[in-house]
Amino acid sequence: MENIQHEYMIVRGLKLHVADIGTGPAVVFLHGFPEIWYTWRHQMVAVAGTGFRAIAPDYRGYGLSEHPPEPEKTTFRDLVEDLVAILDSLEINKEPGRAEKDFGRFDVKTVVKNIYILFSGSELPAAGEDQEIMDLVNPSTPLPPWFSEDDLASYATLYEKSGFRTPLQVPYRSWLEDYGVSDLLVKVPALLIMGEKDYVYKFPGMKEFITSGKVKEYVPDLEITYLPEGTHFVQEQFPNQVNQLIITFLNKHV
Repeated sequence: MENIQHEYMIVRGLKLHVADIGTGPAVVFLHGFPEIWYTWRHQMVAVAGTGFRAIAPDYRGYGLSEHPPEPEKTTFRDLVEDLVAILDSLEINKEPGRAEKDFGRFDVKTVVKNIYILFSGSELPAAGEDQEIMDLVNPSTPLPPWFSEDDLASYATLYEKSGFRTPLQVPYRSWLEDYGVSDLLVKVPALLIMGEKDYVYKFPGMKEFITSGKVKEYVPDLEITYLPEGTHFVQEQFPNQVNQLIITFLNKHV
């Protein structure tokens, strides 16, 4: 990871952080929540070693990137516009309330640790209507073996800087906003790498949506690979397998 370069660029008035390694066709890695660029560290090094350029930004308000002045107004549209501006700056040719209270009860390191424990297992029940998701975690549960104390410290250090205010706005609070997108089809080849023990399968309708093939109504050219022991963070849990799947997909389609 020592070869990964880190740079900052002013994007729409904010200083955003971007990790970058390699040369060749660009592969952009976009993190989820509560993740940061670091979640893709294994994949970035792997694809860079096979002739690609790996780019992983921290979204506005995440990790080493600055917060917007009004986090409560942040939407997915901001993330898209930020990404377009980042790619332009790098001269990449482009082709066709309640949760805060829940998180606020804990220090940052505990929040990250609890999420990794929670989403790395499949035996926990889904939160009930009057439960907070953090209440489902047994604090004595150890970290999964593939997530070290050093990894935890890396996340915690960066979230100490950024906090959770913007991350909780996007994706959760802006999820249902109407973005005026009329054509919902993804028309390019896509790859979904899914852990069979992913906690998100507990969300109502999610497992059926994916396993029944209904998802292909929106992503017709979709390949799905299931990792039998995989949980939510498959890219960190099984980096070698995920790396090879991604590289094979890229070599097939790029």
